[in-house]
Amino acid sequence: MSDVAPGAVLRGAVDLSALKNRPAAPAPASDGDAPVSGAPSLVFDVTDASFGQVLELSKQVPVVVDLWAEWCGPCKQLSPILEKVVVELGGRLVLAKVDVDANPQLSQAFRAQSIPMVVALVAGQPVPLFTGAVPEEQVRQVFAQLLELAAQNGVTGRVPVEGEDEPADAPEEPPLPPLHQEAFDAIESGDYARAIVAYEKALKENPRDEEAQAGLAQVRLLDRVQGVDLAAARATAADAPADVAAQLVVADLDVVGGHVDDAFDRLLDLFQRLPSDARGPVQERLVELFGVVGVTDARVVRARGRLTSLLF
Repeated sequence: MSDVAPGAVLRGAVDLSALKNRPAAPAPASDGDAPVSGAPSLVFDVTDASFGQVLELSKQVPVVVDLWAEWCGPCKQLSPILEKVVVELGGRLVLAKVDVDANPQLSQAFRAQSIPMVVALVAGQPVPLFTGAVPEEQVRQVFAQLLELAAQNGVTGRVPVEGEDEPADAPEEPPLPPLHQEAFDAIESGDYARAIVAYEKALKENPRDEEAQAGLAQVRLLDRVQGVDLAAARATAADAPADVAAQLVVADLDVVGGHVDDAFDRLLDLFQRLPSDARGPVQERLVELFGVVGVTDARVVRARGRLTSLLF
């Protein structure tokens, strides 16, 4: 079902949680009853602009992503089955529906070659499930495996269903600093340029603002890939393996799509091939992407070690 190893530290596709300047939520209890906040409902639509919220939500509860289109006949067969099974599971996972025609960036990020295509997100990491219309029994089996994988990785929250009481004593999150809030509002509306300006202002006020540094790196990444045609970018990079700009574009796309190791290996291989006086832009992009993925992430540690060996 997936190439994610059980128990792995999961972080993948661009995780916008750092942009909200919130501490990571503690791991929910293994009984699966930890309440989840932030889910609009068990089944909801998601767009290019709102996808950051879905990544954040996937830290608490598995998110099934249904990539569909109005013209797709098999999609109309599969979507009701997905919705039925999700509802019957009582909030143990949620369904995010993506109209690929209206949201080409998400379609490219998930590398949707055909639809319907169903993937999951567990702590921000994409988990391939299946492509094409499948029978209800198979959907149930795959979702059961998904819940097992999520539990192995500490994602065991549950979204309250209609009629249940919300916890009355949930702690209120502290407000964001004004410039951070301005940046996050801009991100939610898809205005990455405005978010970049807000984070740059925050860093001018406090150059040691680590949250602003991380947020700026992530938003710059999203801004760079906005509107990029994935297939065309890969073709250009394949035709010109020594073209630094072309390789940087594909590495960005890989990180956004959760293919972090692919991105790092691409840039490290390029760095190794280049003469020393041409390596600067590649090293700078690697360092920036290390910050986006997280400096303690095992994939970053491995890649940073290789970069160090190439430098010295």
